[in-house]
Amino acid sequence: MPLVYHPDYSFPFPPRHRFPMEKFARLAAYLRGQNILTPGNCYRPGPCRQQWLTQTHCPEYLQRFYRNTQSDKERRQMNLPWSEGLVKRTFLAPSGTVLTAQLALQHGVACHLAGGTHHAHHDYASGFCILNDLAIAANVLARQNEGLQVLVFDCDVHQGDGTAALLQNEPRAFTCSIHCKQNFPFIKKQSDWDVELPAATQDEAYLDTVRSTLLAAIEQVQPDIVLYDAGVDVFEGDPLGQLRITESGIRQRDNLVLSELKKAQIPVATVIGGGYDDDRATLARRHAIVIEEAQRVFGR
Repeated sequence: MPLVYHPDYSFPFPPRHRFPMEKFARLAAYLRGQNILTPGNCYRPGPCRQQWLTQTHCPEYLQRFYRNTQSDKERRQMNLPWSEGLVKRTFLAPSGTVLTAQLALQHGVACHLAGGTHHAHHDYASGFCILNDLAIAANVLARQNEGLQVLVFDCDVHQGDGTAALLQNEPRAFTCSIHCKQNFPFIKKQSDWDVELPAATQDEAYLDTVRSTLLAAIEQVQPDIVLYDAGVDVFEGDPLGQLRITESGIRQRDNLVLSELKKAQIPVATVIGGGYDDDRATLARRHAIVIEEAQRVFGR
């Protein structure tokens, strides 16, 4: 099973910052320890092509970020301290999601050990997201494959507002977001399909919603590939969550999504999405669930 990762996804970063930058390296280390990530199945992306970036994002915005000439407002929206390490990882990760999607089309499934930066908009950052890898990947796929239909199935606890806005005029991409109604972003954008859950939703109701929404989306969209954002900030103990989903519930969610897509013979590319637990080692293992379930479901 192809896994996509780059060691520059994590870099020296303020340890007390709310965004857990070290989780990508910890996730890779955990998967190596489980013999899931190996030299034989690890694919390393290069920097994202300029054409791919400007299909989705404002060129002037990209240059301001690259040169560290953003306004004070832009820095507050980004909410991440600028550094050369941040620039490098920011321009690598969207390319990783594109590569994951391309591998999924070849192999039926592929998993990215990053991605899911769904709050980034055309010309501004938001919610720790600078570039929107899901929208970039959907646009690249649509332009590289004539007639291909993409379903973005977003199960992060927060609405994929940036993805919704960026893909609203792209008929070859359908955005579906299942999220907590009361959570960030507090001003929502309109996805092609939004499913809003009340705070404190628990496993049974959540899993029923995920299953029924996915099956209906498959029937309606008839996608040729699914980009699956498997955010673990739905976890009951996540500090930015507000839902009450157990780790068992997360595992059941990922298994059912992947199982239904395999049954329907629809390729799936997974990204890890949000997760903010202060226990970084536990968080990394939680992010590994979607990759473990992908291996279990697809049997390789």
